[in-house]
Amino acid sequence: MTGSETLFEQAQAVIPGGVNSPVRAFNGVGGQPLFFKQGEGAYLIDEDDQRYIDYVCSWGPLILGHAHPAIIDATTVTLAKGLSFGAPCALEVEMATTICELIPSIEKVRMVNSGTEATMSALRLARAYTERDKIVKFNGCYHGHVDALLVAAGSGALTLGVPNSPGIPAAVTAETLTADYNDVDAIEQLFQQFGAEIAAVIVEPIAANMNFIPASQDFLTTLRQLCDQYASVLIFDEVMTGFRVNIAGAQALYNIQPDLTTLGKIIGAGMPVGAFGGKAEIMNLVAPLGPVYQAGTLSGNPIAMRAGLSNLIELTKPGVYDKLADSTTLLTAGLLECAAAHNIPLHIQAATGMFGLFFTEQTKIERFSQLANCNIERYQQFFHAMLAHGVYFAPSAYEVAFISTQHDPAIIDATLAAAEQVFAAL
Repeated sequence: MTGSETLFEQAQAVIPGGVNSPVRAFNGVGGQPLFFKQGEGAYLIDEDDQRYIDYVCSWGPLILGHAHPAIIDATTVTLAKGLSFGAPCALEVEMATTICELIPSIEKVRMVNSGTEATMSALRLARAYTERDKIVKFNGCYHGHVDALLVAAGSGALTLGVPNSPGIPAAVTAETLTADYNDVDAIEQLFQQFGAEIAAVIVEPIAANMNFIPASQDFLTTLRQLCDQYASVLIFDEVMTGFRVNIAGAQALYNIQPDLTTLGKIIGAGMPVGAFGGKAEIMNLVAPLGPVYQAGTLSGNPIAMRAGLSNLIELTKPGVYDKLADSTTLLTAGLLECAAAHNIPLHIQAATGMFGLFFTEQTKIERFSQLANCNIERYQQFFHAMLAHGVYFAPSAYEVAFISTQHDPAIIDATLAAAEQVFAAL
């Protein structure tokens, strides 16, 4: 048995499914998961010392690659001073200040420990601010495993074929309204019917949990106008896209300011972290300043703050996003060329530093329902074949691929060389 097989056998005896997050189990592609012991730049190294070019990047936060020296060095110094204090520290003030400076829509921000915490807290805050109960989410969008939001969810819920989880009382989701992503008519009708009762709309400006589906400008503009008209709170879930597609997030690409924003991933550089922030008049309702309770023992801990700040400092240097954009274009164009050369229907949607692969003849994917026309079996074949050639993509056709600054032209060439052989065999 390989090292991964041995560990997976041991893990299944003590961890449900042998993993601590469902998509890691390889249920979406078949086979058994790899166990990794080290990351270096653009590479992951498994328990049997096999090296893989990594396009998962810990699901987004490793925008500078694995074990970036600036992050490791700064975090090591902080580590020697203590892991956590359970009390305020200067680094959380610096992190909050940096976030507010980089994202204009955020006037105040509260640190938490995960994206799920961030979205849960933002919804509670929006309901308190508006004194309403109903919320709107979109089919295929995933906002963490919050009870009220596990309705028509994306990501791991899609991979497992269980978009709604057992264990959630019907009463909890009774106030959750759903509509199709990018469907302007549907959301307008929803507001016409329930507008006075809607506390908030939560949306991924670029949906990254039903593969990669960007919102249309018209769709997000309509959401902003409707929330203004009906005095509802517009929440952008930028846990995935925040600081990845742009230094000010996806909201800067669309030039639309939400009322609240949820963040995660990159602001922790691989450490468990999340945040929610926005207009001061809304954020001032959060305890201890206001009545909306939210707390976390490890929130704003010095290790996560130092790692995340080091990440953001590197990202503000000139040329970082240009390099990411160039790498993304080079790789995606090459994959499309390889697929076309072997008559493999492939469509790719991308933004700086992230992209989605759709094995389909469709030329544009705008809604969750269109995923039914994609060849999931072909993605599974592609995944395992690329893995055999030393390239690690997400173990699910519903997940996004990520690029780091360490994916240089030589690494992209190596990826495309593997893809050429894989598409020829497919």
